[in-house]
Amino acid sequence: MSKVLVVFGATGQQGGSVVRHVLSDPQLSKEYHVRAVTRDPSRSAAKALQQLGAEVVQGDADDPSSLTTALKGAHTVFAVTLMVSAENVPKSQEYIQGKAMADAAVAVGAEYFILSTLSNVSQITNGKITNVEHFDQKAQLEEYVRTLPIKSAFYAPGFFMQNFINILVPQPVGDGSFVLVNVTTPQTQFPLIDIVEDTGKFIGSILMEPARFEGKTVRAAERLVSLEEIAETMSHVLGKTVRYNQIPKSTMQQYLPPSIADEIIWMYIYYQDFGYFGPQTKDVVKEAAQVVRGKLTTFEEFLTKNVPPTLK
Repeated sequence: MSKVLVVFGATGQQGGSVVRHVLSDPQLSKEYHVRAVTRDPSRSAAKALQQLGAEVVQGDADDPSSLTTALKGAHTVFAVTLMVSAENVPKSQEYIQGKAMADAAVAVGAEYFILSTLSNVSQITNGKITNVEHFDQKAQLEEYVRTLPIKSAFYAPGFFMQNFINILVPQPVGDGSFVLVNVTTPQTQFPLIDIVEDTGKFIGSILMEPARFEGKTVRAAERLVSLEEIAETMSHVLGKTVRYNQIPKSTMQQYLPPSIADEIIWMYIYYQDFGYFGPQTKDVVKEAAQVVRGKLTTFEEFLTKNVPPTLK
């Protein structure tokens, strides 16, 4: 009998990637029965997963009582928490939701818990940067999960390639060229990952060898590349002139929602001064290719399939 793999955030980028990868993998699909958890099973995204072969159930981390039902019979759980962006919701809500999922997994007797996590910016910077809370909330949740009586592993994704077709999409400047802007130096490096296509490949590695990855953090990225190089790659692949411009923090704030503007800006400064994964960023990005299950998507391949809307 196959083991029940419960995937939270199944209609989102990370959870959806895990569901699709496991269902399409000849070995994993035999070993695991995929149960996709979503707040609203009637959504088209949820029905699409059902058509692929997933069991779709309702579950809401804000309603802990719903989690017991969603997790019944679970062997392995994949959990992802979302950054709090609403002005009237405390940042700690992300931790609270993740804790509810982890506690429920323990309560139903699940054997393995895989958490999507990030680095503790406050610790890495020795308190110099303390407001990148969606990183710190995930890191603190990871610390909590490590104290629980359940086997666990952790997945730390790099910077989403998808950001360059939405929040960081290049803007036209009026002469046929485009500009990519941020507050960091052109040389600031980003560890890129196609979060939709490749999350499942990393989680698939953990599912194939859970004992190997128990207690470990899998840091996931295809490569480390500077903003300057990102602009050059966009120019080459898309046949448009794209340049990178470093802009003041005050200007960057105008491009971001007020509730998260400072947090996002300081996140980028953290990348610049300390590295996305901290001092060992270069080394851990090299290691990623050694643990992934399958070929990672390059930035060139991503751009070919996902042309930024402003550059079409």
